[in-house]
Amino acid sequence: MRTAKDGAATWKSDLMLALLAALFALAVNAWMGFSELADGGGDNDNLLRLVEVRDLLAGQGWFDLHQYRMGPEGGFVMHWSRLIDAPIAAIILAASALTGTVPLAEDIAQVLWPALLFCFTLFFTIRAVRIFAGESAMLPAIVVGGAAFHFLGIYSPAALDHHNAQLLLTMASLALLLEAPVHRTAALFSGLCAALTLAIGMETAPYVATIGVCVSLLFVVDGSGERETARDFGLGFAGVSALVFLATIPASAWGEAQCDAFSTVQFVVAAIAGVGLSAIASIDAASRSAQRRLLSLGLLAVALGVVAVVLFPQCLAAPYADLDPRLKELWLDHIDEAQSLFTLLAQDPSRVAARYATPAVALILMALRLGRGGWRRQDSLVGALLVVAFIVGVWQVRGTTFSVAFAVVPLSAWIAKWRTRAETSSSAGVALRLAAVWLVSVNPVWTGAAAATSVVLEKQTIPTEESGADEACEKKATFAPLGRMPATTVLVISNLGSPVLAYTGHRVFAGPYHRNVAGNLMALDAFLGSADEARRIAQAHHVGLVAVCRGNSESRMLAEKAPQGFLAGLMRGSVPDWLEPVAETQTSPIELYRVRQAG
Repeated sequence: MRTAKDGAATWKSDLMLALLAALFALAVNAWMGFSELADGGGDNDNLLRLVEVRDLLAGQGWFDLHQYRMGPEGGFVMHWSRLIDAPIAAIILAASALTGTVPLAEDIAQVLWPALLFCFTLFFTIRAVRIFAGESAMLPAIVVGGAAFHFLGIYSPAALDHHNAQLLLTMASLALLLEAPVHRTAALFSGLCAALTLAIGMETAPYVATIGVCVSLLFVVDGSGERETARDFGLGFAGVSALVFLATIPASAWGEAQCDAFSTVQFVVAAIAGVGLSAIASIDAASRSAQRRLLSLGLLAVALGVVAVVLFPQCLAAPYADLDPRLKELWLDHIDEAQSLFTLLAQDPSRVAARYATPAVALILMALRLGRGGWRRQDSLVGALLVVAFIVGVWQVRGTTFSVAFAVVPLSAWIAKWRTRAETSSSAGVALRLAAVWLVSVNPVWTGAAAATSVVLEKQTIPTEESGADEACEKKATFAPLGRMPATTVLVISNLGSPVLAYTGHRVFAGPYHRNVAGNLMALDAFLGSADEARRIAQAHHVGLVAVCRGNSESRMLAEKAPQGFLAGLMRGSVPDWLEPVAETQTSPIELYRVRQAG
């Protein structure tokens, strides 16, 4: 059995291995010229996060989450957490003090922040694999984990979105729980990580709930062995939730319930759950027997359910239940990461292998382990998270980011077992099986196979010029002419909203965010309606420029939706008399039209 001394003796070596892997990935990105810094790849979230950090550094209040340059006049309130803005802003401040230039400091932050998160995510993955499968699984963990995280893309340079931090914290919570029986403070820090990942964004609520349920059920089964783990996890979870609530929510908003961001709802539920679990584990009368522990935890679950139903019933609905039908049809249904497995099977089957293959193999391995008996505490934690992440991935492809990560643990153990067999056997069959196990376990192999299949299946239908034009719409250099023009309001599609904010000083109506309902509908009304309707909207809201990028997929989709509409007319070359082409931008992929002044 591992001891606390063993854990202290290995964490330095595990951190060094993770650091070396992170430096290797950083070297690969440097060799490629950090191309993501000049080409955001159309990732609105990464770009808007940079805008949000800039606003914070420019003096916008810590509690003020308005995005004033997007949406209708006055902007709208974003649902993101300052917990991500703060460290990125700190890196920019430190780098600008050293270099004397803010643009270079921003580039440094966009490289350093994802690289640090990559390093620590791999570190906690290695820790989880070490506890799950032993020393022999270290090499597979580095190779399989490092390759998976690198090719997921969420740790690439310029990846400022919060999903990478959430994956790090979730993996840390898992690894610390695996280590809890032999490390005195591991469960406390596991609860801390679980609370932080939930505070950053509600996407991880299923995984946080799964971890909490696992801690509770393990406590029911093994009261003496899991008592301290349950107590400390509950304290860490409730305590950090309270600190985050005080640090990120202004007193004026303590009574406001926000279902899509950390607020009174999440704090109350987290406090009751954490304090309740810790109290049950601490009170002998409630934890003396398995029956009492089960009854006490059942009552706690009922209390949580009553609180949710009575105080926050609005948060029990589907996440986008109240979204305007037009936005659902023309925006939400076209978000790649929000598509289901069944949609991918019908529309883009090649991506299924890249996103679902290794988690499916890992699930089979866990099922076989369960069938053979000898199910362990570690298996329960890893298996539960893997199953839940896979289910979330079936619902929305974004969940596969977590299932691919959790799959690294059983896959590394599988490779380690076959490596051991290969070391004691000279059989060619064993060597071939080992090679096959490696290939099946490395996620980029499936990604490459999927890409090759996609080329074979679609080579007759790929619109090469349109694909190139779509990419051109997203490059930083494309927005240079627009950035040189005096600041005004630009009428542009939602996919180009964040790039306009990041690369210029203008403001926009539309951006792909569910809280920006008024701004998105305003842009849709203008683009889908007639040229006269678009003119009325432009004049009423002081629009100075209209921007169109023909190659963008959203532009093509809206033009097909309303072939007689304003946007479709512009794409056919029909320019109404209230617009004039901006001559100096005629060679740019983005066509700019200046609104003529009335009268």
